[in-house]
Amino acid sequence: MNSTSLSSLPPNQTTRAETLTGLSRLLEHVRPLGPIRTAVVHPCDALSLAAALDARSAKLIEPILVGPAEKIRAAALEAKLDISDLQLEDAPHSHAASQRAVELVRQRQAQALMKGSLHTDELLKAVLNRSTGLRTDRRLSHCFLMETPAYPRPFIITDAAVNISPTLEDKADIVRNAITLAHAIGVKLPKVAILAAVETVNANMPATLDAAALCKMADRGQIKGALLDGPLAFDNAVSPEAAQIKGIISQVAGQADILVVPDLESGNMLAKQFEFMGQADSAGIVMGAQVPIMLTSRADGRKTRLASCALAVLLTHKRSS
Repeated sequence: MNSTSLSSLPPNQTTRAETLTGLSRLLEHVRPLGPIRTAVVHPCDALSLAAALDARSAKLIEPILVGPAEKIRAAALEAKLDISDLQLEDAPHSHAASQRAVELVRQRQAQALMKGSLHTDELLKAVLNRSTGLRTDRRLSHCFLMETPAYPRPFIITDAAVNISPTLEDKADIVRNAITLAHAIGVKLPKVAILAAVETVNANMPATLDAAALCKMADRGQIKGALLDGPLAFDNAVSPEAAQIKGIISQVAGQADILVVPDLESGNMLAKQFEFMGQADSAGIVMGAQVPIMLTSRADGRKTRLASCALAVLLTHKRSS
């Protein structure tokens, strides 16, 4: 992203209003790229319909509504939302909507997927179908791009939404996907902290063993494009002072761009703590499929939804360039 890179943002000063935030800068950067055709899967409530229309108004997506036509029209009518000029692909239920949305991508009629009012597992099941889905050689994983006044740069937390208890092999792909996202937002050599409860290898703590193995994989060229270190406790990953007190000499400690958590539960709690108690802005995207997937949540605010769409736009154009 050159001069608009999120990694080049100035440190936050006293209030968020005094600086242009990284997520705001992301929205500014992607708008000139043009909207992407997005299959919105089973948008049968006001919230998912409004989110799709809002993203269209922001010139981020061209929505294709996929689901039960009558239910979608009824939801729009009840919420007083005008969807008359949107493409509507009729599918009898959420399962069929997921399959049809994936089919639209395979037919190159859609460039991204956005979750509507259905369970994440149902959508991802269609994406992961070995014969008709959108699999690649990577495992799917979710990335939160976050920014908080307490940290001087945007950072990525992964995986907090898809992989419940990832194996070492899973974690390698989780790291690779996060590196791909970091490169897309302009971080040329991201610093990846593999988190655990402690910063030393302990045979009784599997997260520390995985962290050490991932770092050795990077040394051997199995993971490329980033600097890895771990195990690192959270404080050592984000605080130079904590790392110095512990005597940790590292190019990653205290200045991580990517935080790789041990499992979904720890990652989900960490991300939500940042959001609800750390005043963090966030955007989320699923990586590892043939196209970006936006897993919006009912609790997401407008800015989060638009920023997630912006990430999808950026990744789509990066892949086609």
